[in-house]
Amino acid sequence: MKKDLTFDVVVIGGGHAGCEAAAAAARLGVNTALFTHKFETIGEMSCNPAVGGLGKGHLVREIDALDGVMGDVADKSGIQFRLLNRSRGPAVRGPRTQSDRSLYKKYMQEKLVNYCNLTIFSDPVIEFIFSKNVINGFITKAGKKITSTKLILTTGTFLNGVIHIGDTQTPAGRYNEKPTTGLSEQLKKLNFKIGRLKTGTPPRLDSRTINYQNLEEQHADTDPYFFSFLTKKNLNRQISCRMTYTNEAVHKLISKNIKRSAMYSGNIKSVGPRYCPSIEDKIVKFSDKQRHQIFLEPEGLNDHTVYPNGISTSLPSEIQQEICSKISGLEDVKIIRAGYAIEYDFVDPRELFLTLETKKIKNLYMAGQINGTTGYEEAAAQGLIAGANAALSVKEQEPLILQRSDAYIGVMIDDLVTKGVAEPYRMFTSRAEYRLTLRADNADLRLTKKGIDIGLVSSERSEYFNEKSKNLDETDKIMNNLKISPSKAEKYGIVIAKDGVLRSANQLLSQKGVNFQKIRKIWPEIPKYSKEIEDQIEINAHYKGYLSKQNADILAFQRDENLLIPENINYADLSGLSNEVKSKFMEIRPKTLGQALRIDGITPAAVYILLSHVKRKSIKHIA
Repeated sequence: MKKDLTFDVVVIGGGHAGCEAAAAAARLGVNTALFTHKFETIGEMSCNPAVGGLGKGHLVREIDALDGVMGDVADKSGIQFRLLNRSRGPAVRGPRTQSDRSLYKKYMQEKLVNYCNLTIFSDPVIEFIFSKNVINGFITKAGKKITSTKLILTTGTFLNGVIHIGDTQTPAGRYNEKPTTGLSEQLKKLNFKIGRLKTGTPPRLDSRTINYQNLEEQHADTDPYFFSFLTKKNLNRQISCRMTYTNEAVHKLISKNIKRSAMYSGNIKSVGPRYCPSIEDKIVKFSDKQRHQIFLEPEGLNDHTVYPNGISTSLPSEIQQEICSKISGLEDVKIIRAGYAIEYDFVDPRELFLTLETKKIKNLYMAGQINGTTGYEEAAAQGLIAGANAALSVKEQEPLILQRSDAYIGVMIDDLVTKGVAEPYRMFTSRAEYRLTLRADNADLRLTKKGIDIGLVSSERSEYFNEKSKNLDETDKIMNNLKISPSKAEKYGIVIAKDGVLRSANQLLSQKGVNFQKIRKIWPEIPKYSKEIEDQIEINAHYKGYLSKQNADILAFQRDENLLIPENINYADLSGLSNEVKSKFMEIRPKTLGQALRIDGITPAAVYILLSHVKRKSIKHIA
């Protein structure tokens, strides 16, 4: 192999963001390379061995709709599928699976190795190469000079990463893995705003030393809800998780030793995720709670390691052992690996365009925790968008920008580049204004056509999607033409207002308590499709009335959202704006009026002044 190499797109980092970025760029047909520390850690689940959840599950379905890899790999490695909020409406349901950690990594590596247009290197990056404000490549530890048209940074927690356990501090990007040093310093010299964040992980336990006898069991769903629209069956034996709780003795012990925690000793000054607090934070901030739930999650079918979800900690190892010994079921437990907190550098995401290209350095993209997010799903979604946009730019095609009304991915990226982060960002359903539209079940109907149009989606998925869309359209037409009177409907157990008005099959299906099974009793001639298709028809019917109103809201939103702000606008010349507002506009440089309105601290009055100025310069709309 020659020493110096050239690629269209190079991805640095083999975590969840890096995997999706490399795969997306390769699917678009450009010559792509992935550089990582070690091939063996590609696709590593460094924290919780699980994918999905509320909000997060939506992201994975959207990734899959655009032919990303996470959904397929999660399905193949899933050992406990559960649909969260199953009893509630489809808009807030969250698919989740406990994954076999080793299988997830295995399937991810196999998938990437077999990708066309993708070459993988186990060779850390030590120095970037710039020409003025354009990145041209980098130097590797092995001395290779790599030239690239586009470069994507997906360094996770590796940028100047430091692990904390009690008073012990160890430079590391992950447990037992060296951090990436020097790159942050280079970015600082280029005037990027660099900050510090933290996250944490609980101790890992030996399942053979846990007494499960009296612990509550949480079973897998008997009818798994998969992440990938192409998955048809489960590959693995399904397992149960168990639940236990902290108690007063545990809380007293933690309080007594709180100053020995890296979080409370002063050794850690960065901010962690408040929605996923350490057990120390729970005791201090929720002192009125008598106990906290702990999920004992197996890390694999052939692995004795258990992840105790709920007791993330940076206390000394011996205190962690003492804590566990006071918890029901864990009295004699052996800790395989102590829990820890990890601090790492991130770049203020307001330094990015919606494409995830940096504003200061052309051809440089960032995705994942380097942008201030936390979570596999958030990272993967950003990776897909960064990889796609880097490749599209190489091909001189229009970028892939998802609006807030298009996808949770669009919500997340808009939040990041417009508002920035004060703590690690995590996706929640509450962050989306149009939750009724942005459901997990319809991710493909919202996004797959967009992927097909730009060449991001495989022929297999295109064929499946086109067939599904055809079946849905045909059934919808048939059911709109099938009509019944209220009195006749009542004979089938469907009670509606007796107003003499005929109701279509779709209208009946929208009624509370009416399902496809009842409709078929009336009209057995309706074509039979898969359960997925019929579930989709049922959900569409139930939501039709709500969606009409929400679609009107979306159109109203888009009228302002899609007003383009000229790129060359001189905010300093705008009269009537405070210097603070001008500074924020100049920093973010919003692309649209809607984005300007969402900047923290920007008032409607300030946006009105901006609108008046833009109108004078003539308004253009996004197509």
